[in-house]
Amino acid sequence: MTATTRRSFVRTAALGSAAASLMPSLYSAARAAGHPPALAKVRLGFIGLGLRGRSHLQQALYRPDVEIAALSDISADAIARSNAMIEKAGRKAPPAYTKGDEAFLDMLKRDDIDGVVIATPWEWHVPMAVATMKAGKYAGVEVSATVTLQESWDLVNTYEKTKSHCMILENVCYRRDVMAILNMVRQGMFGEMTYAHCGYEHDLRNVKFNDGKGHGVGAEFGKNAYSEASWRTQHSVDRNGDLYPTHGLGPVAHWLNINRGNQFVRLTSMATKSRGLHKYVVDHGGKDHPNASVNFKLGDVVTTMVECANGENIVIMHDTNSPRPYSLGFRAQGTQGIWMDDNDMIYLEDASGKPASPKPHTWEPAAPYLEKYDHPLWKEHTQTAQNAGHGGIDFFVLRGFIEAIKNQVAPPIDVYDAAAWSAISPLSEASIAGGSKPMDIPDFTRGKWKTNKPIFALNNLY
Repeated sequence: MTATTRRSFVRTAALGSAAASLMPSLYSAARAAGHPPALAKVRLGFIGLGLRGRSHLQQALYRPDVEIAALSDISADAIARSNAMIEKAGRKAPPAYTKGDEAFLDMLKRDDIDGVVIATPWEWHVPMAVATMKAGKYAGVEVSATVTLQESWDLVNTYEKTKSHCMILENVCYRRDVMAILNMVRQGMFGEMTYAHCGYEHDLRNVKFNDGKGHGVGAEFGKNAYSEASWRTQHSVDRNGDLYPTHGLGPVAHWLNINRGNQFVRLTSMATKSRGLHKYVVDHGGKDHPNASVNFKLGDVVTTMVECANGENIVIMHDTNSPRPYSLGFRAQGTQGIWMDDNDMIYLEDASGKPASPKPHTWEPAAPYLEKYDHPLWKEHTQTAQNAGHGGIDFFVLRGFIEAIKNQVAPPIDVYDAAAWSAISPLSEASIAGGSKPMDIPDFTRGKWKTNKPIFALNNLY
C-alpha cells in the first residue's frame, strides 16, 4: 500500500470499529445474546509462510488492531522473509516454530493467540485446522479446505465438539463483480434463480513445473521444484477429478443460499483424456526427460454437474492443464435474466418495474449494472482494498476472518461451507472412477440448512 492508502486503511478500520458499536448488526445481536465483548486487538498466528501465507501476513500488518503473535514454517527462508516484512512494518519479530512438520503443534499451545491463518499444502489443511480448533482458536484455512470426504466431516465434527470456528479463506467470494451480482440476486433482479455456471479455468502448467528457480522454467516437479510445484503437481499424478472447486463454487453457493435455505444434493462428473501435462514436459524438457514417462491421471478438462435441493443446477469446470486465458466462467441465470462473466454481458427482462435490457433478446454490457449494484462493502472499502492482492479481494477475506474473531462470532464463510464446497473434489473423483456415477453430497449441516439464515456480506463488517 501507498502511505496515503495505509492512512486511509487505519482511518477506515477505526471508523468500522466505531460503527460496530452504533449500528444494528449480527455482531451486536450476538453480544446481546450473551457473547463476550469485542476484542480490542486480535492476536494471529500463521502456519505456512510461502507466497500465499506472506500475502496474508502483509494484509494483517496493515491493521493496527492485529498483533502477529507467532509464526510456524519448516523453511528458514520463509521465516526470514516474514520477519523482514514484520520488522519493515515497525514491529518486533515474533517467536517462530520451525523444527519439523509438527512444530505448529507447539505454537498452538500458546495462550496468546486468538486465530490462526493456515496456508500450507492441501494435505496439511485439515490436520492443522483440527488442531487449531482443539486448541480453542479460530482457524482460517486456505482453499481447498479438505482433500477427502472424511476430512470434511473431521472439520465439522471438530467444530461441533469444540465450538471453535473454522473459516475457509475463499477470496473469490469477495470479487467485486460477483458481489454486485449477489446484490442483484438478493434484490430479485434475476427473478428466481435456476442455474449457475462456474469453474477454475487457469493454465497452471508453469506453476506445476519448474527447475527449482522460479515459475515457468523447466519440467521438474516434486522435492527439487519451486513453490507449489514441489507438492501440488503430485495431485495431478494421483487424482482425476475437480481438484480445486471453491474459487468458482464459493460465490455461486452464496447466490443460491447453500447451507442457508438450500443445499447441494448430488453430482456427476466426467473428465477428458489427459494430454496437457505430458505435452508440457516434452515441450520444455524433451521427450527423454524423466517426467515424460509419468502417467498424469488428471484429465485436461473436468466437468461436474450439481443438483440443488431447491431445483437449481450448477456446472463446475476444472481446466488447469491446457493453454488458455484465465477465467472462472461465472454465469448467473434466473427467470428474469442472465449474467455471463466472460465478455461481461447481461440480459434482463422487466422485473417488477426494475430496469430491463433495452432490446429483447439482445446482450448489453454489464458494467453499468455492476456499478449501480456495487456491493456496499466495496463502496465503503474501495480505497483501502485497491492495492491488496488479487484485485483487492485478499483484503476482504482476511478482514472477514479478523472481524469475526474480534467480535467473537461465527465467520462469514463457516465450517459447513468449507466442508460442502471442498467435498466436490473427492466426490467428483469417485463419480469419474465409477463411469460418471451420480454421487450423493452429504448434508454436513445435519438438517440445519433448512432454518439457517444467510449471513455473508449482510452487514458492514464482513
